[in-house]
Amino acid sequence: MTAATHAIAVPPGRIERVFLITVVVLALGWSLVIARDRLTWLLEVVWVIAALPLLAWRWSNFPLTRLLCWLLAAHALVLIYGGAYTYAQTPLGFWLRDLFDFERNPWDRVGHLMQGFVPAILARELLLRLTPLRRGGWLVYLVLAACLSFSAFFELIEWWSALAFGADADAFLATQGDVWDTQWDMFLCLLGAIASLLLWSRLHDRQLGPAVTANGPHGLGEA
Repeated sequence: MTAATHAIAVPPGRIERVFLITVVVLALGWSLVIARDRLTWLLEVVWVIAALPLLAWRWSNFPLTRLLCWLLAAHALVLIYGGAYTYAQTPLGFWLRDLFDFERNPWDRVGHLMQGFVPAILARELLLRLTPLRRGGWLVYLVLAACLSFSAFFELIEWWSALAFGADADAFLATQGDVWDTQWDMFLCLLGAIASLLLWSRLHDRQLGPAVTANGPHGLGEA
């Protein structure tokens, strides 16, 4: 690993980091207390539980950009909220259903949209900082491919959970009778990833800084 891999221009400040961690940890504790189904809660929030110590362990050598930290916190809150109530029973989901006249609680759709929206910037940051890849078409393609591959892996996890836990995994699956639920999940992940790249790429480049985004001698794609 070279110095350029961690010499980003705009990491979050200490107070900002403490604030984000505190919000996520408090939300995690609250969700555990009110969780309607502890198995579903664990399956939904295990990503947050695993990510927090990993980020803390690697932070001094590999701090993340401010943008990515805020996005990760937002994604964690979506997962925690879904885990607390189960995705098919979230109050905000029912509010969205009534507001837009949906046929079902759409909170799982929000979750899968975020499954592309946030990991797209995570994948973009890791690829730019840890590989010779540069900005351009190949970067976009690999970011989208990474998001879709994780979405497909998550669908496999849902399948394995159904095989392992049977009816106890119904709340985790949250299909709500939709036979196209898997396809919708992956499609929304792709839309979220595309939207995130369109919305955040320039800001992300500024926060990464020229030490990361400048074309290297082995770079791929456009400048």
